[in-house]
Amino acid sequence: MTNVEADVVTAEWVVKTYAQRNWVEVFYREQAGWLGLKEYQVRHKRSLMRHFILVMCAYTFILWHQLTGGLRRRWSHKPLKTFAEAIDAFRSAMSCRFVHWIHQNWDVFVAYKASKGYIWA
Repeated sequence: MTNVEADVVTAEWVVKTYAQRNWVEVFYREQAGWLGLKEYQVRHKRSLMRHFILVMCAYTFILWHQLTGGLRRRWSHKPLKTFAEAIDAFRSAMSCRFVHWIHQNWDVFVAYKASKGYIWA
């Protein structure tokens, strides 16, 4: 059943349209499995929408880096053909950036921990 005009609906159109459905399934599976789309702990509509938007932004950001080669240039020696490989490279990049920031801003980090009541030596 479709709302497309009868002269447009051909066997080829049906196959082409149905084949595009797979990408929606892949998109949802990757967001649910890798980025925690279903892992929310909020109940208000506004909070749910914020969670969904952040997950969509993260997915788009990582996919953009995967497709443009940004992650591969510096953080991977393999082609990053799957989203799982891209997110691993992204995590490596973020870990490296965090460690680099800690080395450059040790005094800021220690002051922050002290403000929370921790001793960081």
